[in-house]
Amino acid sequence: MVSILVACASGIATSATVAAKVQKMLDERGVPAILKAVEMAKVEDYVKQGAADIVMPVVKTDEDYGVPSFSGMAFLTGMGEDKVFEQLVETINSIDLNKKN
Repeated sequence: MVSILVACASGIATSATVAAKVQKMLDERGVPAILKAVEMAKVEDYVKQGAADIVMPVVKTDEDYGVPSFSGMAFLTGMGEDKVFEQLVETINSIDLNKKN
């Protein structure tokens, strides 16, 4: 199953809210994925450990983690949410989990 990290400064409130919303949207669409809210400072470690297929920061960042990244702000504000969601679903469906590690 595809693993998505939703990250904010503390990994508690904002990222948890976005993760829950996106998880519900994916579940309703039948798209298999697991979302986890984390703090930004730990994203790189998760990616290096192979624990993230996609990163979704809810803060502004230009960091390249080597995996697909989507702005979580769209799901927080609702602005551009439909477009980002469709791109996210396409990316999830394109990930070949057999090639992981």
